[in-house]
Amino acid sequence: MTPHPQDLSLRAARALVRRAVDKAEQLGLRGGVAVVGASGALITASRLDHGGPGGMARARSKAWIAATQQIPSSEHLRRMTTLPAPIADGFVRVSPEAVFPGAGGIPVRDEDGVVVAGVAASGATVSPFLPEGVAPEVVSADGQPANPEDLLIAYALGVPYAGQHGDDLARWTQRFGDLVVPPGDSLGMRQAPPASRQPELAWARDLADRVLAEAGRRGLLISVAVTDRGGDPIQQDRMDDAPAGGVEVALGTAAAAARFGCPSELPAQWYGAALTGLHPVPVLAVPGGLPLPEDGRIVGGIGVGCANPATCAALLREVVKP
Repeated sequence: MTPHPQDLSLRAARALVRRAVDKAEQLGLRGGVAVVGASGALITASRLDHGGPGGMARARSKAWIAATQQIPSSEHLRRMTTLPAPIADGFVRVSPEAVFPGAGGIPVRDEDGVVVAGVAASGATVSPFLPEGVAPEVVSADGQPANPEDLLIAYALGVPYAGQHGDDLARWTQRFGDLVVPPGDSLGMRQAPPASRQPELAWARDLADRVLAEAGRRGLLISVAVTDRGGDPIQQDRMDDAPAGGVEVALGTAAAAARFGCPSELPAQWYGAALTGLHPVPVLAVPGGLPLPEDGRIVGGIGVGCANPATCAALLREVVKP
């Protein structure tokens, strides 16, 4: 038995995210779902169509907290709000991935009870607020009030529902009054159909899968990111045992390619070292990212992170051919 702990596998993390996306679509939610390993490195993340920028970063932050602190992010939030401000502020300074300490992140444990990851969701409409027009049965778990964000995470993990935001009953009463849903009529934890109305996410996953498959054929350990045209991630994946730093390289090169509409190494030649200070999202102007055109316009970017930028670029050009 190795003495070195391992993160949740990419395959298992992908399965978690797919289940969360299925439930999110059933609930009519739009946002991102992220799984971060106990090492603190992202394993995988997916953004539902029309999820909007920022949600993936918030989901990743909450998942990081759950994975590395080995507690629900709601408990972490309680601790941070009861500690003296210098301590709470200091924690964020030395733990920059914990910049969004919201409720909703849950640790993922292996069969021995060891934390191997954290999972969380956030985004345009992924929240504890009850969506307009939602049927009470859909946001009820075993006859009790539930909220959409915590529902999709509990459903993904296959664990009994437990509200993380602390105000399920208040939100329910505000919306539905004293209505009671019998346990047998509660649909919150019932099987959700596979998501079928996410064409942008399906496109991004297909691209990521093709890159991962080619990397496997070449014996490479990589990370891959597919972004929208503004550089916000739609799909991110890190292969098992791939270097943790590749996650940021893949996203940075994908964002550079998307935002400039050219291979990621070119903007540095044009604008120099000051480039990164000009943009609200991190961009990395080294080889490894390509723009993704469609019908004469740039719709996104794709980036690969591995040990050598030239290797990343060559791999990507094999998959994303002009």
